[in-house]
Amino acid sequence: MPRRQGYALLIALVAGTAALAAAVAFGTSLIPEDRTVPGTGPETHAAVRNQAAPANSTGTWTATWTGAPVSAEPDSPHGYPGRTIRNIVHTSIGGDAARITLSNLFGAVPLVVDQATVNTRRVTFRGLPTVTVAAGRQVVSDPVAVPVSPDADLVVTLRTPHAAGAVTQHPNTHQTSYLADDHGTWSTTRWRYLTAVDVHNSTSTGAIVVIGDSLTAGSGSTTDADARWSDVLSDRLRHRFGVANQGIAGNRVLLDSPLSAGGVKSLGGPSATHRFERDVLSVAGAKTVVIALGINDVQQAPQEADPRRITAGLRALAERAHDRGLRVVGATLTPFQGYGTWTPERNAVRLAVNEEIRSGRVFDAVVDFDRAVRDPYAPNRILPEYDSGDHLHFNDTGYRTLGHAVTLDEVDGTPKSDAF
Repeated sequence: MPRRQGYALLIALVAGTAALAAAVAFGTSLIPEDRTVPGTGPETHAAVRNQAAPANSTGTWTATWTGAPVSAEPDSPHGYPGRTIRNIVHTSIGGDAARITLSNLFGAVPLVVDQATVNTRRVTFRGLPTVTVAAGRQVVSDPVAVPVSPDADLVVTLRTPHAAGAVTQHPNTHQTSYLADDHGTWSTTRWRYLTAVDVHNSTSTGAIVVIGDSLTAGSGSTTDADARWSDVLSDRLRHRFGVANQGIAGNRVLLDSPLSAGGVKSLGGPSATHRFERDVLSVAGAKTVVIALGINDVQQAPQEADPRRITAGLRALAERAHDRGLRVVGATLTPFQGYGTWTPERNAVRLAVNEEIRSGRVFDAVVDFDRAVRDPYAPNRILPEYDSGDHLHFNDTGYRTLGHAVTLDEVDGTPKSDAF
C-alpha cells in the first residue's frame, strides 16, 4: 500500500495495542540511568550518548535506527514553537520496548520538548513528560513499553512548546516525515532532534554500525522505498542484528564541512574523525562497524591529494574501534568518472586508497564496492544500469548491488590480533 496509507494504518493498529503494551513489566535492566549527556558544544562535537551497557555489548539494548546529527537547520532560527514534529524512521531489529535519543547538538539555547511519543505511547524523561535539552547536549529517554516490529516504520512524535533556537537536523533523509500545527500538516524529508531509537531485545546479537557519506545515506534512491544499501543488508541478515545507518551526505574522513553564511555548518557535517565516538562507539549494542568513507576527501574541495593521509585517517578509525572490541569492515571507493569534479589525478588518488584498503593493512575485512559497481569496459565509471544519473550516486538497483556485495560473515567475528 502507499506509504502514507501504511502510516495511518500503523497509528490505528498501535493505538489498539496501547493497553497491552502498558502491561509489559520491566525488570531492573530497564531502569533508566542518568540520561543527560555532558558535551562541549557543537564546536568540537564531543557530546556522546549515555549507554546502559558498553558500546560492544550484546545485552538487552540495541540500536534499531540512527540518524546522525548533521547541522543546524537553515531558515528556522526560532525552531518550531507550538508545532508537532513527526519523525518517521525505519527499524532494523524489533523489541518489546524502546528508548529515544534527542539532540540539541547544534542549538545555542536550551530545547524544551513537552510531549514525546513512540507509536502514540507516551515517552518520559526521568519520569516526567517534559525534558529540557541543554545547548550542545543530548538526552536519552526512559524506556517505554511499546512493541517495535522489525523492518517497519516507526513514528516518533515531538512537540516543542515555544521558540527553541536553531534546530538540530539530519536533512536529505529519503524518507517522508511531517510537521503539524493547528492549521495543517506538511511533509518534509528532514529528521529533527531525533538521533537514535534503541529497542529492548533479549535475543539480539548486537548492532552493525555503518558510517559513511551520501552513498550510505542513500542519495539517488527512491524516497520511502528503504532502498539504501544498509536496508538491503538488514534484510539479508533477516533483522537479527540492529543496523545503524550513520551516513551523512558530503561527509569526509579528515575535514569537517566548512561554515556557511551565518556560521551554520553546511551539508557534510563533522568529519568521521570528529564524530566517531558519538556516531559509532556510543551506539547501543555496537558489535561491528562498516566504514564507507573517503570519496569526498578525494573529490570535494578542498581535495586531499595524498592518498596516504586518507588511509591513515581510515586506519586511525579502525584502531579506535578495535580499542572498544569492535570488528571493522571497510569499503573501497567507487568510481565517479563523468561527475563534475572528476580528474585523472583525483581518480589516481582513489585507486591508491583502494589498493591500500585491499592490501588488508587497514581493516579486518574488505567489502569491494568498487569492483561490484564499476563498468568492466570503463572501470573508472559506474555501470550505467546502477547510475542515478550524476555518475557518482546510485539508483535503487545500484544500492541493492552494494548491499549484496557485503559477505555476511564479514560483519560478524572478532578483530584480527595482528591487524596492523
